[in-house]
Amino acid sequence: MEEKTKIGIIICDRYRRCAGGKCFRSLRNREGAFSRYKKMEVEVVGYTTCEGCPGGNVEYAVDEMMGNGAETIHLATGLIVGYPPCPYLTYFSNFIQTKYGLEVVYGTHPIPQKYLIMHDQIGTWDTPGWKKIISPTLVDEKIRLSYD
Repeated sequence: MEEKTKIGIIICDRYRRCAGGKCFRSLRNREGAFSRYKKMEVEVVGYTTCEGCPGGNVEYAVDEMMGNGAETIHLATGLIVGYPPCPYLTYFSNFIQTKYGLEVVYGTHPIPQKYLIMHDQIGTWDTPGWKKIISPTLVDEKIRLSYD
């Protein structure tokens, strides 16, 4: 029998109209940050925005997701690749882990190639901290191009 898990996804409010196509495709294909679930059944128990800077919905959304059985919270790739990336990203992660004891994963779908090129050019992700943040969503070029 396959192991099962329940996850929640928090996206950046600037993408509030996003229907989740890239996130759900990458979950179905187990790509990007969802590759960790290759041999697992995954149920998404919540999908919402942070509600805009400074992320006031994070506290309430995670509480609801926990009520629905969430074991892991994914901070969506949009929080990482936007211009600029979310300035509260690590704060959200620390808050969720400390308050709720849940695992937090940076990213959902693979980083699209066009965003990797731009962030490389402007040096956004040059620090060791950022390299760790983008690592779950940094896949090969063929897959990155398919998410452009």
